Amino acid sequence: MKVRTRFAPSPTGYLHIGGARTALFSWAYARRHAGAFVLRIEDTDLERSTRESVDAILDGLKWLGIDWDEGPIFQMQRLARYREVAEQLIAAGHAYYDYMSREELESLRTEQIQKGEKPRYDGRWRPERAKGKKPPANVPPVVRFRTPEEGEVGWNDLVKGLISFPNAELDDLVLLRADGVPTYNFGVVVDDIDMDITHVIRGDDHVSNTPRQIHIFDALKKQLPFFAHVPMILGADGERLSKRHGAVSVLQYREEGYLPEALLNYLARLGWSHGDEEIFSRDQLVSWFDLKHVSRSAAQFDPVKLAWINQQYLKGAPDARLAALVEPELRKRGVQPGAGPALERVVRLVKERASSIPQLADEAMLFYALSVDAHGAVVDEEPRKALRTLKARLVSVPWERAAINDAIKEVVKSSGLKMPQVAMPLRHIVTGRSQTPSIDAVLELLGRERVLTRLAQYLEAD
Repeated sequence: MKVRTRFAPSPTGYLHIGGARTALFSWAYARRHAGAFVLRIEDTDLERSTRESVDAILDGLKWLGIDWDEGPIFQMQRLARYREVAEQLIAAGHAYYDYMSREELESLRTEQIQKGEKPRYDGRWRPERAKGKKPPANVPPVVRFRTPEEGEVGWNDLVKGLISFPNAELDDLVLLRADGVPTYNFGVVVDDIDMDITHVIRGDDHVSNTPRQIHIFDALKKQLPFFAHVPMILGADGERLSKRHGAVSVLQYREEGYLPEALLNYLARLGWSHGDEEIFSRDQLVSWFDLKHVSRSAAQFDPVKLAWINQQYLKGAPDARLAALVEPELRKRGVQPGAGPALERVVRLVKERASSIPQLADEAMLFYALSVDAHGAVVDEEPRKALRTLKARLVSVPWERAAINDAIKEVVKSSGLKMPQVAMPLRHIVTGRSQTPSIDAVLELLGRERVLTRLAQYLEAD
């Protein structure tokens, strides 16, 4: 059996974190087993589905590196197929036309709620109950599935284990609406059959849909796929992940300066693990991924952990790639990177201090700022003398890190001071900051002229 999985989002918004994690698990499972990954767009919500949402979903998947083998396939282009299958079910006695009006249905639901009952269709147009009834001429019918009323339906979930539902809890679901558009549960089954899907990997909010879908598979005499329902994602407060927990759109993380491989790595660890491994490549994920190590309990989204993982990837990323990402951020801050040291060299020096691209740009700014505020630096007389001596030495030393470091050490030694007494005010005067990478490396990149000018402005101010 060739493994075939699918990701089937509704284009009613962006690609959110939960959807991306589902897509990743389905994709990784297919890749692990040399199978196929199908992308299907379930666009039957006519009021909310938009082309912009389709594009946002495709862009999000592409950015994460989740590629598909077939699709995207759009449900609204397959309406004739759903009608065909619905008629097969009617002919076989597994479905029927229901002429209940919207007003009748609302009245029934109100009555059931008042009695404390679960709102559900009462089966009044089932063939065995509608004998002799004349269909009303002014009500376009829907097609309903004739759900078994006794026994139970169940399956062995590849994540959650054995699950079953009494059939008595399930009413006769609508398969086709009056306008010919399929409902979710019907469209999913027809698509999964036609696309030969072998493994349905999706969020556990779909567990309650699965028994209905199994009934339709059985009525069509088609083999069931394997079902795997992965846990939902919660925020740090234990509530379902939402906008109040921060960014929930995949592309928003791109805008906030996360690398796609970092987010991919983090999503893989949300509800799945491979031993104690925290950082791993896409290829490693594919070689390791299985369903038996997917947790049955909800995963908790931790933005601090994501930032840490992104930081690890920033440290290992090529300097040229990071420079290309940082440059637009610097331009937003009003600087022209070409006017200072080579951006790749700056990135190489400061990237270990950042956990996102904007933070990396903030760190890089010290090399492109035209001036700094050093008035906060309080320098006693002895360190001030040492800095004057250092300024004189820096006029002629070779402008490279090792020579600059030697000059600083020699001045510290000759002055009888300790390194922090010289290095700390030097850093503040030249950069306006109390913390930077190694001061000799910073001076080298800033350039001799800028360093001497800033030292002169401060030391000669009084």
